[in-house]
Amino acid sequence: MPLLMLDLDNTLVDRDAAFRDAAADFLAEHGLPASDLTWVMATDAGGCTARHRVAAALTRRYGDEVPATAIRVLLDTGAADRVVLAHSSRKALGKAQADGWTCVIVTNGRTVQQETKIRNTGLDRLVQGWVISEAVGRKKPEPEIFQAAAAAVGVPLPGAWVIGDSPHADIAGADALGLRSVWVTDGRPWTQDSYRPTHVARDVASAIDHAIGTPR
Repeated sequence: MPLLMLDLDNTLVDRDAAFRDAAADFLAEHGLPASDLTWVMATDAGGCTARHRVAAALTRRYGDEVPATAIRVLLDTGAADRVVLAHSSRKALGKAQADGWTCVIVTNGRTVQQETKIRNTGLDRLVQGWVISEAVGRKKPEPEIFQAAAAAVGVPLPGAWVIGDSPHADIAGADALGLRSVWVTDGRPWTQDSYRPTHVARDVASAIDHAIGTPR
């Protein structure tokens, strides 16, 4: 049974758009300048900045105006409560399963937050399993997290496809294991010289369609 390994944030779901909406509401609720949204998004860096560092930066900037609990709520549930799964992505996952593929989510992040996204969007009913870095103690691109994902769904790793938006975490991780990969570009150019994806796609639905349509 072939294996499809999918990133979560900014691949299956638009995490940045959800966080942007949450941050905009956070600023408005506390009477803070709307123009600060650019700073908040840059500080968050697409979720790549460690949560405690983002919290510290927000506290330094707004500590006298915003309760610490409000900052925690923004960082813990802001994006998780707002992410949505596009119809095209839902349809592509359904087609993959109908064609006999096993789908597993492989994501970096905190367990509670990532599982909230998976359940809130209904992804828990569209994939056979998921592995989260906090739970397994390994982060992409480390090979162990991909190995753990294959073990979680009981499918051999050789022959798997990896789909994701991060050149470093997803595509380099796949390359190190000799796996095929699809990079979800979101309009960005590829800039790495030492490794390349097998294929590039504009969105996750197109990425899934390519992987499952390629001869095994």
